[in-house]
Amino acid sequence: MKRPSEKSQAAVTMRDVATQSGFSPATVSIVLNNAPLARYIAPATKKRIEDTAKKLGYRPNAMARFLRSKRSHSVGVLFFDITDPFCTLIMRGVENALYQASYLAIFADAHNQRNRFERYLELLLERHVEGLIVVANWLFVDIHVLADLSKRNIPSATIGWELPGNNISSVMVDNETGARLALEHLHQLGHRKIAFIRGPKMLIDSAPRWRGIQKFAHGAGLEIDPALVLQLPESLDPNSSFESGYRYTEDLLEQRKKFTAVMAFDDLTALGAIRALTKAGVKVPEHCSVTGFDDIALSSLAAPSLTTVRQPMEAMGALAVNIVMDGINAALEKRDWNVVNQKMNPELVIRDSTRAVSLTGGDD
Repeated sequence: MKRPSEKSQAAVTMRDVATQSGFSPATVSIVLNNAPLARYIAPATKKRIEDTAKKLGYRPNAMARFLRSKRSHSVGVLFFDITDPFCTLIMRGVENALYQASYLAIFADAHNQRNRFERYLELLLERHVEGLIVVANWLFVDIHVLADLSKRNIPSATIGWELPGNNISSVMVDNETGARLALEHLHQLGHRKIAFIRGPKMLIDSAPRWRGIQKFAHGAGLEIDPALVLQLPESLDPNSSFESGYRYTEDLLEQRKKFTAVMAFDDLTALGAIRALTKAGVKVPEHCSVTGFDDIALSSLAAPSLTTVRQPMEAMGALAVNIVMDGINAALEKRDWNVVNQKMNPELVIRDSTRAVSLTGGDD
């Protein structure tokens, strides 16, 4: 068996391209680096050098290119907890948009730990990322450290969280409108005795969603029974809401509370509620309707499939990239760029977990 030569195993250099093409190393460097002087080189010469480089399998040295240009063509993407289903489609949107821009995404998962978050932030900055995106999905820690990024002129954006002040751009869904859409749907189906499982007090999404519920209830003359209002506990585990949804719904049933619908804070809470109802012999949606929020992948696969409020998560990821890329380009062009706080519209997705109230459902 013939062994590959030492030469074939080594990386192809510009000097190899110069030798093979017959042009000087300086000319080859100008062409392959697309330097300003390249516009003075004949098209036929450029083509021969580029064809030779392709034939030899030449790849530019990324580190050398960085040392020359001080540009890494990378964006740091920091997740607080990658196990949160909320993150999956956002990651796809971020990655796809960066690919279209010929930028590399450097992903990091902070495991909901402040120290880990700050260390990853240091590591990303040490690698000279040109921008930063923070996906703050289940956030209880204070990350004002991000405000320092504006002083370093590093374009940054958060997804799902808005930093106080006017330092960092953000992309969020309109939580208040989303909650209103879900409650309006239940109201139109004739539900009046509705159990509400609110989000944790410290979570940024909780207050606007509850505000949307209260505003609609006030306008529609719908009475919210305090005995049917529960609140998820504070937790750093994004998947804990399933267990809480199950336990809270089980408690309502054991206390023989009368309700024909459950409006849950998010999809995992809603799926937990459905599990408890089903276990107790309460059919969904025949005896009780259930709504969620987010439209994670499991929502359409559950039995019954979940009626929920869809966050345009892939589009949110792409929009965050567009905001950061605008900042990167502005910095390169030595012009100012503006902080953008963008709210995206939610969408009600009606599936099998909701239907019109029945007289046997406990609303008589």
